[in-house]
Amino acid sequence: QVQLAESGGGLVQAGGSLSLSCKASGRFFAITAIGWYRQAPGKQRELVATMTSGERKNYADSVKGRFTISGDNAGDTVTVYLQMNSLKPGDTAVYYCNAEVKMRPIEPTRSYWGQGTQVTVSA
Repeated sequence: QVQLAESGGGLVQAGGSLSLSCKASGRFFAITAIGWYRQAPGKQRELVATMTSGERKNYADSVKGRFTISGDNAGDTVTVYLQMNSLKPGDTAVYYCNAEVKMRPIEPTRSYWGQGTQVTVSA
């Protein structure tokens, strides 16, 4: 099993900054990708930013230049961070950590989700 522990989030005024972190731990072979998605009320969950094990990063167009994803790999623990700057009311959503995990070398990846953390940006 893999556990994803999220922290960060909260309430901030437009133009402000927040940071999120997600620690993935457990007994797994490898995490092939890890990152953040968000879901606003009445909308579908959407990609915010992800990074692969080769540190290739992918951002939603709406957050490019404002959000930065980074990570630490400590063997059996992987931590991903999301620095969010110049926040807008449209960034308000529940942010979910996602990890694509290989439990064993020959198995396909499995998708794990965190419990979500609320980010609210006031005008």
